[in-house]
Amino acid sequence: MFFNTSAVTWKYDGPSCGPDVQAFHKSLPGYNRTPLVPLPVLAKELGVKHILVKDESNRFGLPAFKILGASWAIAKALLARYKLPYMCSLDELSTLARHDGVDGIKLVACTEGNWGRAVARMAGYLQISCTIFVPWSVDEATRNRIAGEGAEVKVVNGNYDESLEVARLEANRDGRLLVMDFSWEGYERIPQWVVDGYSTMLTETDRQSKGFGRITHTIASVGVGSWAQAVSAHYKSKDHSTYVIAVEPSAAASLQASMEAGRIVSIPTSHTIMDGMNCGTVSLTAWRILKNGIDAAIEVSDMEAHNDLQYLHSQGVKNGPCGAATLSALRKLVKEGRLHLDQNSVVVLFSTEGAREYIIPR
Repeated sequence: MFFNTSAVTWKYDGPSCGPDVQAFHKSLPGYNRTPLVPLPVLAKELGVKHILVKDESNRFGLPAFKILGASWAIAKALLARYKLPYMCSLDELSTLARHDGVDGIKLVACTEGNWGRAVARMAGYLQISCTIFVPWSVDEATRNRIAGEGAEVKVVNGNYDESLEVARLEANRDGRLLVMDFSWEGYERIPQWVVDGYSTMLTETDRQSKGFGRITHTIASVGVGSWAQAVSAHYKSKDHSTYVIAVEPSAAASLQASMEAGRIVSIPTSHTIMDGMNCGTVSLTAWRILKNGIDAAIEVSDMEAHNDLQYLHSQGVKNGPCGAATLSALRKLVKEGRLHLDQNSVVVLFSTEGAREYIIPR
């Protein structure tokens, strides 16, 4: 664990997302508000007032939340490309994108799984092509699900960071648009739009939690950090006073390494059942917020995530290991006795993916 004691007084003073984001998402096919599930028995066991799980196992028919960021970022990128000052309809965006150049715009992305599928889904909405690059470690079932959205899937003989480099080179070709939730110097606008897109989930959570009292603690999973960035910016704003905890797999604890070093540190990663969090470098735009706004960064093991997944499934939350990791982090935090977790605490666990197959750790 890494505790950042200065985060308790830090406030995010950057721009906030307006109602346009949620209005856009409501215009997409199959919009649904995902449930906020109370776990009263677990709350009593852990000595807190409420534990609420934001269950993202079915967002637009996809088993993860990332379509929120992908759809908004792609729409905003197209509006910027065509110099449109307003958000037009999906049909209008599709017409513009399909008739751009000779063969239309082609989206390019790199993924460990859910991000690539979300980009492919938005490409399908717009009726344009997309190519998704994946590291060799991504299993065949995940590749097939991405391809099932209509994407061309290319496997890179390397890890996530190496796959990203290949995607960047591909995007330099004419008519390509690189769409990533990871940022670096010179590539920051689209990743920030991704973060803005995630605000829909946070707006829903605030409305759904009103009957439970003020949210005191939130726990968010970290891959490249864009989702945790959204959570930190939202719950460290002037309207909130909330502890924000980040959770990572022990095999890829890049945020914790960066927090300890005081700068972005790239680390080698190894296999984990938390595939969507298996990233060795924190996004630049995310780091600018997380270094100040995260109260704690916690590592969890594959076995811990697996055990908590089984518990959550028994409670009707059919999530994957990345979603269950937030509960694993809460258990470790309760044992540590830090961040004022007590009988008045209202804890939100953001469960970011639905159930999927994986090799059970031993």
